[in-house]
Amino acid sequence: MNISEFDYQLPKELIAQTPLKTRSSCRLMVVDKTSGNIYHKQFRDFPQYLAKDDCLVLNDTKVMPARIFGRRATGAKVEALLLNNLGGNKFSCLLKPSRIKLNESIVFNNGSFSARLISRSPGKAVIEFAQGRDAKELIARFGVMPLPAYINREAEDFDREFYQTVYAKNEGAVAAPTAGLHFDLEMLEEIKGHGINIGFLTLHVGIGTFKPIKSEEITDHKMEEEEFELPQSTADLINDTKSEGNKVIAVGTTATRVLESQAYKKGVLTAAKGYTGLYIYPGFEFKVVDGLLTNFHLPKSTLFLLVCAFAGRDLMLKAYEEAKNEKYRFYSYGDAMLII
Repeated sequence: MNISEFDYQLPKELIAQTPLKTRSSCRLMVVDKTSGNIYHKQFRDFPQYLAKDDCLVLNDTKVMPARIFGRRATGAKVEALLLNNLGGNKFSCLLKPSRIKLNESIVFNNGSFSARLISRSPGKAVIEFAQGRDAKELIARFGVMPLPAYINREAEDFDREFYQTVYAKNEGAVAAPTAGLHFDLEMLEEIKGHGINIGFLTLHVGIGTFKPIKSEEITDHKMEEEEFELPQSTADLINDTKSEGNKVIAVGTTATRVLESQAYKKGVLTAAKGYTGLYIYPGFEFKVVDGLLTNFHLPKSTLFLLVCAFAGRDLMLKAYEEAKNEKYRFYSYGDAMLII
């Protein structure tokens, strides 16, 4: 299949630039993949599509305020997007400009702290913050949230709250699992009150989530691996749900990839920790996920290919056209879609 088959045109004004003041006040498109019917709801209606003893699976990764700004000794501006803590004060990162020299010192936040470039590979670098300072504390204090490029503004204080799920726990992501941004604590309690089980897993969303598919043939693309953890308690909950004939609803493409990567390997889910580079595109056979709550995704992206694999390309293109006509808000801070 050619990547051009997964393209669509989107007016820029439909790309959400800011979050809604109330998380659960967004709209919800419900797509029945069996009948092909499409319904326009509010996100507050979401619990009515879950049945007692179904299982909702959430990704509890926490977004790091991973963008930091500094200057070279020459006074030239520097930006670092921190990706992974490699131990101690060492971090892999994307560093701009790329011409910074090995062992060169960079001063961040108007002299508040410094780091030096200790190694470089194609596309990435490793910097080490000066000893005697807690790098994680400095990043938490001075870093800014790494908003996607299609949000055409600088991150603001409110993004620290809203570009993060209310159940975020395990820090390590450089992008939010955006399908979960719509939940507030009240809705989660309502869902539990209906007898619906909630399981958590962790997948630290990396820069690969924004990596475009450059190959014309979709099968030639390679996903970047992302770190995950599937606890035994969640694996057991999902296995019990499936064995009793109830449904597993994944919140987001990240949760979906963790579940399907483990089912693909073993059939029955067991606790696992490591990295997954599972690439889901049309033709993929889903073994765990029965329903998917997601946002509206960029054209020709791996995320859009995943939803096309789950619901069918033609139905997804139809749904996206209807979303455009109905003026849904797209992408990270946009509205939600439930595919059942």
